[in-house]
Order: sequence, then C-alpha cells, then structure tokens
Amino acid sequence: MTVTIAALQMCSGTDPVRNVETMRRLVREAAAKGAVYVQTPEMTGALQRDRAGLRAILRTEADDLVVAAAAELAAELAIHVHVGSTAIALADGKVANRGFLFGPDGGQVCTYDKIHMFDVDLDNGESWRESAVYSPGVVARMADLPFARLGFAICYDVRFPELFKMQAQAGAEIISVPAAFTRQTGEAHWETLLRARAIENGVYIIAAAQAGTHEDGRETFGHSMIIDPWGRVLASAGGTGEAVVLAEVDNAAVKAAHDKIPNLRNGRTFTLETAKAPAKGGVAA
Repeated sequence: MTVTIAALQMCSGTDPVRNVETMRRLVREAAAKGAVYVQTPEMTGALQRDRAGLRAILRTEADDLVVAAAAELAAELAIHVHVGSTAIALADGKVANRGFLFGPDGGQVCTYDKIHMFDVDLDNGESWRESAVYSPGVVARMADLPFARLGFAICYDVRFPELFKMQAQAGAEIISVPAAFTRQTGEAHWETLLRARAIENGVYIIAAAQAGTHEDGRETFGHSMIIDPWGRVLASAGGTGEAVVLAEVDNAAVKAAHDKIPNLRNGRTFTLETAKAPAKGGVAA
C-alpha cells in the first residue's frame, strides 16, 4: 500500500501560541500535498532551555495547546497527525518529553515518552542534562496504522539501536525519529545514524527536525528526512528554516528489504568471553 507521508521542519521559539500557529500552517500544507500522516519535530510546543521559563509555560496533557491543536487538525483534515514531542507537566513535578499520535477522527491513538535522556558535555562547551528536568519513558511503543505499523523514537533514542531492533522484530515498518539535534552532533552523525537504523532494520525512517537558531540561544541541525528500508534518502530539507518534506512509502519495500538481507531472522544468541593477555614469557589463559 503506497501512501504519502510528511515530516515538518520547524524552528520553535519560546512561545507555544506562535509555535502552534506554525504547526497548523505546515500540517495543512502537508495535507494539501497529499500526506495522510504528518510528523512534527521534537519539542514542537517550545524550545526553552531556561528551566524557570519552561515551567512558566508548561501545561498538563489535558490543557496543552499543541495536543489540542493536533487533535483538531487530524479530525479536520482526516489524516494522522503525530506530534513528535512536546513538554508535558507531570503530577510529580517532573516533565515528560512526550509524543502524541492522533487518528483521522481526532482521537488519540497513543503517546510515547522519550526513553533515553541526553546527558552530555560537548566539545564546544555545550552541556545538557535532560534527566534533571525530564522523566524518562519506560515503555517502547508501536501503533498499527491503516498503511503500516509505526514505531516510536525521539532524538537521542536514535543512538540506541536495540530500541529499533526490538520494534523491527515486532513488525514495525516505519520508525519515527522526531528530533532537536544540536548543530555539532548533527553535522557529525545525524544522517549516518538515521540511515544506519533504516538499513539495520529494513524499515522506513521519518525524522522531522528542529532547524536553525532558536530564541533560547541553541542551534539545531535541521535536515529533516525520510529514508527507505534500503537506506536511501527519499527526501530531505536544509539546515535552516521551515520545510515540508514529503515522500511516498510502500510497505512492500519493507518486505523486499527483509527478503534481500534477512538479518533480523538470522540473528543468533551467543556468549561473550574475555581473554587475559599473558605476562611476558607466559601463556595466555
């Protein structure tokens, strides 16, 4: 079954109202071009690295502007709208980096909370401690859409191939990777990681990204893209500015990739042993 899907590239600021209006405009543009599934980037609602500033705009899932707008758009356009993620206030005072999928009737299909927290120190002096604010997810998730089985990941999750393999072995045909990749790490690894996850698992990868210089001072890499199960980039955006990235996907291509390279079926269990190097003149154990 061949359908058109879309990844939206945004440069979200600190005001959720403005970001929602941008999301509405881009989702409608994608739907007008034939997309039946539209994905927005990580942190669609706001990119705000100041903790006090973030908490000032936080809302619960029931009151969130992005969530409400996405549900309305899905029903209005009769498509699947996937909020890559947005920050959601939790009852325990923490925050969820949560994705939302809505069906063509506007109903919520499922949510996914980012599992792996971006706690790193980069060479350019940037330091990130997502775990200081966000509560990590503990459940990997998939959803059965009319045209494919969709798996979920968010940004830093892409560096953990076991998440993708688990979903592919469970029948995922498309895996989503909405992101707000830093410029430095994106230049080094973004496309390589995405293509690797597609090739390893024989799945489509759709990655809607934040792009450019944001109001909170961070720089994100952009280059939203859609990749086929053979690792070919079907469509991509540039490194700055808004974009609607579209491509046709066909789950027959997933089966074809698995038939050509059946690595998911050929995997074997094994043990690991470490040999101790001998001392000079000795014999290895």
